[in-house]
Amino acid sequence: MSDYISGKTIVITGAGGGFGRQVAQQAAARGALVTCGDIDADAAAETVARITAAGGRAQALAADVRILDDLRGLVGASVQRYGSIDVMLNNAGIMPLAFVADHSRAYDAWMRCIDINMRGVFNGMIAAHDAMIFQGRGHFINISSIYGDFPAVGAAIYGATKAAVDFMSEAVRTEARGKIKVTTISPTGVPNTGLGGSVANHAAAVGRVGNNMEQFMAMVKGLQEGALPPDLRDPESLSHMPVEPDSIADAILLAIDQPWGVSVSDMTVRASADCFVL
Repeated sequence: MSDYISGKTIVITGAGGGFGRQVAQQAAARGALVTCGDIDADAAAETVARITAAGGRAQALAADVRILDDLRGLVGASVQRYGSIDVMLNNAGIMPLAFVADHSRAYDAWMRCIDINMRGVFNGMIAAHDAMIFQGRGHFINISSIYGDFPAVGAAIYGATKAAVDFMSEAVRTEARGKIKVTTISPTGVPNTGLGGSVANHAAAVGRVGNNMEQFMAMVKGLQEGALPPDLRDPESLSHMPVEPDSIADAILLAIDQPWGVSVSDMTVRASADCFVL
């Protein structure tokens, strides 16, 4: 089988944990040259330590996606050390689900969400754009969400940021006309990434799970307590419920593992028995 990952240079935001760390480790294990950025420099360094301990090649830099120069620094580091930037994975994001009535406690988190989820993704594309055009090829991968598909109660801001990611991605793909590939990955709920820690009001998940709210909360509790039945955690089982971070990483790597003339434009990744309505 052909391998289109080995030797590629990949820059990842939010690489200190969750999908970002999983992709960094899995890509490096397949021979990619990885640059890990995260607002938590120690977390990014830990990802690199794991990669190098396994024989891979990676470097870590502190990077706040809200600051364009930080992302330019990530791109520059990849070009300087590895000679190019083939893939820019705009992964960093937060999920402050909350009802509008929660504004007194959620407002600051919503504004931060707009800065990270929207500005951060666009900053990543801007930071890598010129280098990719100069090289004659490149690939943006932007992490979106099923929350961007249509408006949902409890996700006015978070959903809007992910809808914006979809909109920006498609606009850039159309403008690039093959010079830069663009992929949008939309996971459903992935409880094991730590993303749930940014939720402002967990009851706001009702807008996406609907009548499955009780089942969803039981699943989350089971995960937290380590009491979820094994078949619900088994990706080989059709009862698999909470999609795991490594499954999202596999989807991202699938998009990367294509010849330059083939572009996987968008994917939704879910567990076969997940609780989400759509």
